[in-house]
Amino acid sequence: MAKNRSELVAEVAEKTGLTQKQVSDVLDGVFDSFADVVSKGEKLTVPGWLSVERTERAARKGRNPQTGEEIQIAAGYSVKLSAGSKLKAAAGKP
Repeated sequence: MAKNRSELVAEVAEKTGLTQKQVSDVLDGVFDSFADVVSKGEKLTVPGWLSVERTERAARKGRNPQTGEEIQIAAGYSVKLSAGSKLKAAAGKP
């Protein structure tokens, strides 16, 4: 079953004894930190859990799906999330 943010906040609050407001504030801080690091082109690593980094995408040709016309897609950035060993282990083996 997928969890949304409010369900995650409630579960973490229950496990830690913090209020849901405190947990929500911490999550906001974590995600703000992720955004700051990525916007600077740096990599953030939480050993064993995950890493987050900005990647570059080269300019490329594409097609307008409505008209079929060839278009030029500008270079840009994307974000790469990589699972660490603990997260991979939690997923188990097929």
